[in-house]
Amino acid sequence: MFHGTIVALITPFDAKGNVNYSKIKDLVQFHLEKGTDALLPCGTTGESPTLSTDEKLKIFETVVEASGGKVPVIAGTGNYDTAKSVELTLKARDVGASAALIITPYYNKPTQEGLYRHFSTIAEKTDFPLVIYNVPGRTGVNILPETVERLADDPRIVAVKEASGNIVQITELYKRVGGKLNILSGDDSLTLPILSVGGKGVISVTANIVPDRIKEMIQAFEKCDSQRALELNLKLEELNKVLFIETNPIPIKTAMNLMGFEVGGFRLPLCEMSETNLNKLKIVLQKYQLIS
Repeated sequence: MFHGTIVALITPFDAKGNVNYSKIKDLVQFHLEKGTDALLPCGTTGESPTLSTDEKLKIFETVVEASGGKVPVIAGTGNYDTAKSVELTLKARDVGASAALIITPYYNKPTQEGLYRHFSTIAEKTDFPLVIYNVPGRTGVNILPETVERLADDPRIVAVKEASGNIVQITELYKRVGGKLNILSGDDSLTLPILSVGGKGVISVTANIVPDRIKEMIQAFEKCDSQRALELNLKLEELNKVLFIETNPIPIKTAMNLMGFEVGGFRLPLCEMSETNLNKLKIVLQKYQLIS
């Protein structure tokens, strides 16, 4: 159902730290012009842990309205509480989102059976397309291929965002569920390797600034032009790397401000980059001709 270049949207703030809904509309228009295939507001890149439920709903509604049905909108609605994930997913459905991104519960570290029940309960109670988000480095729990295979029997579970960094696991995942749901890279640096083992696209941080370059790489791969895909992937390597030099989304929002997007600062506990890393970011952005 979801494929290609999907942007994990940042959340812009104004000078007072409030969500800048007008700027969200500008960002959506930027992505429509650049050919981004889908939009994902209120994920980790969107600083979702610091957003209130009312803010999230207004962000979902803003993105849905601004996109005008031209691309799908995947709402980040999951957390470590199954009941609250259900509640927010239903509200996202009601404001017109196309699907929901559901992260594996963090901190409480459920078992594989608990993970299965978490996702299957959300699917049953919302009757809405769901994307499983596996990012063990952030959550402390890894949903295994055999668990996803059990979940893949539910047609409402349509994709997996895989950010385990484990190509062997992702290969096994495709072997088990490749014909039932789409596997999406959750790590910009691993998008091409994940495509090579059956992936269908990426939910990308880097796409906040260069969605067209990422899309070109994916399309080259899809056209079986492996050499061109490899060349384009190598051209993105240094940019992908520097955008994770500090905790995401600190570098990407900093880069966007340097590029003139004016997306504001961060909500604590996130804060501005160190001077050393800021200088490294500037050098790479200049190299990519993204700033002068």
